[in-house]
Amino acid sequence: MSDFETALSEAAARVEAELDTLLAVDAAPEARLIEAMRYAVLNGGKRLRPFLVLQSADLFGVDPMASLSAAAAIEMVHCYSLVHDDLPAMDDDSLRRGKPTVHIAFDEATAILAGDALLTLAFETLADERTHRAPSVRAELMLRLARAAGAHGMVGGQMIDLTADGAVSDIGGVTRLQRLKTGALIEFACMAGPVMGSASTPLREAVRGYAHDLGLAFQIADDLLDIEGDAAETGKAVGKDADQGKATFVSILGPERARSQAKILVDQAVEHLAVFDHKADLLREAAQFVIARRN
Repeated sequence: MSDFETALSEAAARVEAELDTLLAVDAAPEARLIEAMRYAVLNGGKRLRPFLVLQSADLFGVDPMASLSAAAAIEMVHCYSLVHDDLPAMDDDSLRRGKPTVHIAFDEATAILAGDALLTLAFETLADERTHRAPSVRAELMLRLARAAGAHGMVGGQMIDLTADGAVSDIGGVTRLQRLKTGALIEFACMAGPVMGSASTPLREAVRGYAHDLGLAFQIADDLLDIEGDAAETGKAVGKDADQGKATFVSILGPERARSQAKILVDQAVEHLAVFDHKADLLREAAQFVIARRN
């Protein structure tokens, strides 16, 4: 196992332990809801977004316990989005990370409530003093996450995706859609560290540039997996974009040009980190990992 794989695995274990604590089950009448939340969150996954929080925080000497809280928050938002995306009214998926989706394992109403509860718990976690002793920093984190996850971020991107009906047909439209749907949360994950570490504007912009290019490269890799991946490896259905006639980076550019563009974006992302020298090595490897992954 490489140093990067070891670091990613160790970060995932730390985040899962924190999520396990945050989602403790007791004998309360709402225990079924907590069980569904745990099912949605504690089911494996790469934990890439939390990893980006932890690594970006390390660049600025942030207290590891503080960055762990922020990492757990972003993972809860990500998992909430997957629970709702999988619903019959949205993408209608029955498999996620190799297991039945939440609405299949429980029921649709419970899945909706579990997603709602994960979203609100994420903001409760960021609001807690454990995340940062400075109220202004906690407020900035909450504001950034609200924007990244809301109508002009992830949720807005999902709405565009659901209602596109051929309106999104060029590379500019696809880029904007994915910048909202996927890139906004990745940018928050990367920017949480500079925010918690009170970084200077130039250093914040360096991380933001990395996040922008990483987010687009991530989505191109996802598009490639949808046409080239295997459900046994990806843990979810493949080929759905083509079946639904959706415009993607791959459908517009073709597989080879899309793969080449992803490599260009990764190279650009890495260049943004030059100012951090060797301290950003794991973030550089994360960018390479994003386009080499098989799930």
